Amino acid sequence: MARERKENRFYKNKTTLTVYLVLRGLIIFILIRAVLRREYQSVFLCSLSLVLMIMPSIISRRLKIVLPDTLEIVILLFIFAAEILGELNSFYVRVPHWDTMLHTINGFLCAAIGFALVDMMNRNDRFTFQLSPLYLAIVSFCFSMTVGVLWEFFEFSGDYFLGMDMQKDTIVNAIHSVNLDPTLTNTVVHIRDIADVIVVHSDGTQQALGLGGYLDIGIIDTMKDLFVNFIGAVVFSFIGYFYVKKKGQGKVAHRFIPKVEAPEKPRE
Repeated sequence: MARERKENRFYKNKTTLTVYLVLRGLIIFILIRAVLRREYQSVFLCSLSLVLMIMPSIISRRLKIVLPDTLEIVILLFIFAAEILGELNSFYVRVPHWDTMLHTINGFLCAAIGFALVDMMNRNDRFTFQLSPLYLAIVSFCFSMTVGVLWEFFEFSGDYFLGMDMQKDTIVNAIHSVNLDPTLTNTVVHIRDIADVIVVHSDGTQQALGLGGYLDIGIIDTMKDLFVNFIGAVVFSFIGYFYVKKKGQGKVAHRFIPKVEAPEKPRE
């Protein structure tokens, strides 16, 4: 039985290593191509991706925790999907719901990480408190949502101060606003069936954008991201609740919850 477990562990580690090497090789290839083309923004994103991909291993060693192979593989794929596919290959624009998928996964992963942090303290003899499964689930959920909100703050800051478009705009066909009320009585004015937007420049020239509707600046994207983050967080919070309730038993939870490394036994 012990030999079988070692073999299973070996194959899992081999799979993780294979995924890491394949993704790393692809990123290095894209990095070299970007250098030759003098695409410095792509060079930066590739370099950032390479750094992020070694962070799980560094954190695992520094904090002396064991990252489940499934969690580590999902993190590696998430980094590649977000930075290389999403940013460099424009999947955020070309592939429908790509951003939504990643934010859902992010909500799930952050809930798992938040749960693990509190669960490890909860099991540590140096801490005197003992938290219930429900409280652990709530903390896990709150941690994930906090990370999601901070990320939206980051996206808004990039758009507002640097003129980026991290909060992707949405085409809508109706506006409902009290700012359009000429009587100033807080009455909502409805404008429906919007087919296009005409921009009037400071010199008086006009430009029809041909959008097929009104350009909503970021708010719908932000709320959608937070909502799917909420879904991911809720899903893992339920998983984590039953994981603690069943005292560490669960086919899904143990694949995503890091654990403290067992201390090495002194050799006799």
